[in-house]
Amino acid sequence: MSTLELIDCCQPLASSPLSDAEAEATAMLFKALADPARVKIVNILATREEAVCACEFHPALGLSQATASHHLKKLTDAGLLEREQRGKWAYFSLNPEAVAGLAGLVDFPEVVR
Repeated sequence: MSTLELIDCCQPLASSPLSDAEAEATAMLFKALADPARVKIVNILATREEAVCACEFHPALGLSQATASHHLKKLTDAGLLEREQRGKWAYFSLNPEAVAGLAGLVDFPEVVR
């Protein structure tokens, strides 16, 4: 009896599946990003080389200072942002580990047909 070779679409997945804890942590990151203002905040920070003062977000987003602060807190609590206090102002930057983790999830290899 001969054995049939698996075709490409039936090959086992190349990467190992996420553990339950990894899937839960990743879902929390995506939940934190599930708001247009938060996506804009991440985009602003991704285009800057240095940390951004909290005072810059409310005019950039067209939101009140309190609402911008709420969104910054949600992203910080989720681990996507790092917060540094400088005098009376807080400065924010992307957490490189969180960004790398997200990038690894959405970095799809090129599909060869």
